[in-house]
Amino acid sequence: MKKIELHLHLEGAAPPDFIRGIAKEKRLDLSGVFDQRGAYVYDDFPGFLRCYEAATSVLSSPRDYARLLAEVLERGAEEGVIYSELFVSPEFCGGGDLSAWRDYLAAMTEVADTARAQGIDSRGIVTIIRHFDPDRARRTALCAAETAGGWITGFGMGGAEQMHKATDFAWSFDCAREAGLGLTCHAGEWGGPASIREALALGCTRIGHGVQAIEDPALVRDLVERNVTLEVCPGSNIALGVYPDWPAHTIARLADAGVRVTVSTDDPPFFHTTMRTEYDRLATTFGWGDTEFRQINLWAAEAAFCDTDTRDRLKKEFA
Repeated sequence: MKKIELHLHLEGAAPPDFIRGIAKEKRLDLSGVFDQRGAYVYDDFPGFLRCYEAATSVLSSPRDYARLLAEVLERGAEEGVIYSELFVSPEFCGGGDLSAWRDYLAAMTEVADTARAQGIDSRGIVTIIRHFDPDRARRTALCAAETAGGWITGFGMGGAEQMHKATDFAWSFDCAREAGLGLTCHAGEWGGPASIREALALGCTRIGHGVQAIEDPALVRDLVERNVTLEVCPGSNIALGVYPDWPAHTIARLADAGVRVTVSTDDPPFFHTTMRTEYDRLATTFGWGDTEFRQINLWAAEAAFCDTDTRDRLKKEFA
């Protein structure tokens, strides 16, 4: 089954063996990052962030990121993904320096262009890191604005949802909007319905996760009326303890209420999932079949941060 994925962190999609290979080449010590089986290891969400940042610290050059993007796009294609949007941050690609970010972006764009010619399409979403600092985020927003267009078509925010209000980053989102970038924001994974309302106040047309919206019927109605799309990552939510198991997840209730939901993997090797796994579990847990999967992919195509020709092409795949 062909699939569209809108919520995928580039560094978070790095397979453990890929990271170990880079670390070996650079003779870097990654003690505590992997368990005895070679998988990423952490206990809770703060531990996940520490593991994530330690593992991806080995990625320190444009070439590293180009290799990673090629690996991630190829693995996605094996799962049936025909279009991906990937979160990537200038914070990790040059420390927020615009000149350095341009070098990283050039390397990734070359890979993306090559993959597109082979039928594997993608776009990049420049991402600020919420738990760093609102003022520091401005550098990332400027990097996004200065390089908008081409592969970079979106702007968003990830990181620890419990820190700061989304509206504290209004300057950065205004900057990105003025540059013509689509807007999304992680919310409603840990911060409850209020965090989603804050993201909507920023002008976001998509919400990363957003699953806690179900706790507020008025918010659910607002999401439906505004045609806001949720980038739902069920396996990620369950792995991090947002919900105890698949039957408890809210994606089906949100879809039944008319909310536009899509399905993504977030940081797949960290959560031991793939797009095929996500679809399989949705089918076995909620009885979803071709009709439901076609609909979520059509919603994904309509919400994608891409040009009209690409959107029309994607929608034809699920007509």
